[in-house]
Amino acid sequence: MVFGFGKAKHPELTAQELDAMLRTGDAVVVDVREVDEFAAGHIPGAINMPLSTFQPSRLPDTGTKKLVLTCLGGKRSGMALDKCGVAQAAVDTHLAGGFGAWQSAGLPVER
Repeated sequence: MVFGFGKAKHPELTAQELDAMLRTGDAVVVDVREVDEFAAGHIPGAINMPLSTFQPSRLPDTGTKKLVLTCLGGKRSGMALDKCGVAQAAVDTHLAGGFGAWQSAGLPVER
């Protein structure tokens, strides 16, 4: 038996959970997709910090708000969270399914 099989490596939020947190002002989103991907459409209010130049030390101070990372499908945000873990940054959550899940849920997109 493989322990942890099927379990997310990092805590995840659904698109609906993140939307609710954004509506109440309880979350800040950092999108780690590249600049051109971000410009084509992103979660309203998201901050772009491409994985190619991602540095946990440059993450914004969100005070009491939850910092949530996202990308297109969840792989790159997971990689960014790995970097945060190594740097002992206080961010540990990302959007399950990434921006693709956000769009599929019919949630607003900013361009």
